[in-house]
Amino acid sequence: MRKKIIFLVALFSLLLIGSMSVSAEVIEIEFWHAMSGGRTAAVERIVNNFNAEHPNIKVNAQFTGSYAETLTQGISAVRAGNPPHIIQVYEVGTQTMLDSQAIVPVHEIVGDQIDFGSVIQPILNYYSVDGKLYSMPFNSSTAMLYYNKDAFAKAGIDSPPETWADVEEMGLKLIESGAANHGLSFGWPAWIMEQMFAYHNQPYANNMNGRDARATEIYLNSDFGKHVLGTWTDLVEKNVIAYGGREYSANQDFLAGEVAMLIQSTSSLSSMEKTADFEVGTSFLPRFEGQGIGNSVIGGASLWVMQGHDDKEYQAVVEFFKFLNRTDVTIQWHKDTGYFPSTNSAVKQLMDNRWFSEKPNYLTAFLQVLSGVATPASNGVLLGNFVEIRNITDTAVEQAFTGVLSPEEALEEATDKANQVLEDYTELFGN
Repeated sequence: MRKKIIFLVALFSLLLIGSMSVSAEVIEIEFWHAMSGGRTAAVERIVNNFNAEHPNIKVNAQFTGSYAETLTQGISAVRAGNPPHIIQVYEVGTQTMLDSQAIVPVHEIVGDQIDFGSVIQPILNYYSVDGKLYSMPFNSSTAMLYYNKDAFAKAGIDSPPETWADVEEMGLKLIESGAANHGLSFGWPAWIMEQMFAYHNQPYANNMNGRDARATEIYLNSDFGKHVLGTWTDLVEKNVIAYGGREYSANQDFLAGEVAMLIQSTSSLSSMEKTADFEVGTSFLPRFEGQGIGNSVIGGASLWVMQGHDDKEYQAVVEFFKFLNRTDVTIQWHKDTGYFPSTNSAVKQLMDNRWFSEKPNYLTAFLQVLSGVATPASNGVLLGNFVEIRNITDTAVEQAFTGVLSPEEALEEATDKANQVLEDYTELFGN
């Protein structure tokens, strides 16, 4: 009898240990991202909080370089048989990811576990194809106008510009008053060109901006495109616009007081307000009068799920996405970075808590993106090898600004090169 009791106790102990082993199984999720600087800390805050609330899941967040580097490494890892679960890809990589055969569409693994109807419509529109969401919205932004309120006061200017004609008039006043050496600069010139097309409801490419079928032709050399670059180049010649480089270097000229206005991503807002020794104001993008009304287009990035994992791991990914979609998490991400609050519930709570009343600069771009008209032109363009096309467009802007080519010549040359890129891409992937 005593031996039987000892045997049962031992058996129970083994079963208990086995049960504890099963319950203690931790599913690890590899998340590759491109958030550097202060944004890295914001990502780590989200991941650490998720891991603390989900002891059976561990998300490992890894910075893997620039957006382009992260995209390339992610696809290469799938082909090498060692993929991460999630990679962060900027919006210009959307068509590449759709054609990569390396992804699992978000709508397939999520099903009805997340109500994506809660996502702000322009964000949902950009990352959806044929009404289906292919990647998880994460860090969405758009471009807006920043301005130096102290410099404006010195120049006797009461309000920010509404049109490009205002930009010229105010820029000249700022220069003449000594408030700044130039009126305006901007980062990401190719993206700002795309913004101008969408903002004025002008198609950037054929096939409904690449959303009905793969785009095979772009419209950089349209009358509208030539009007935009011609206006900008004229303002460069008048010293109103100072060329600010291809990404974020223009921010330093703005912070140093070299320019009094800056067109840049909303993602720069938090760092701008913390760093500036003057009062920063924000406003909508300036418009070209008589050119139509569309909407500013979404920038930033989304999260793509990669092939090569089992159902348990994909369910863990869904749990992470559910966490990201939570109102409190969305709000914290917005406050930490300046990226959009991506859900309607987050916006409502921010308004109820008077966040936007106390921090009006955080409201500007959000109102801008909601005040426009949703059309195929303003939902954002999808292009194959979009990264290369942006490089071509940046070069065209630089050639016009430096007088190497006229705006018309620069855009004709850029259009020919970009269309060749699209032709090569179509040959590779088909129509």
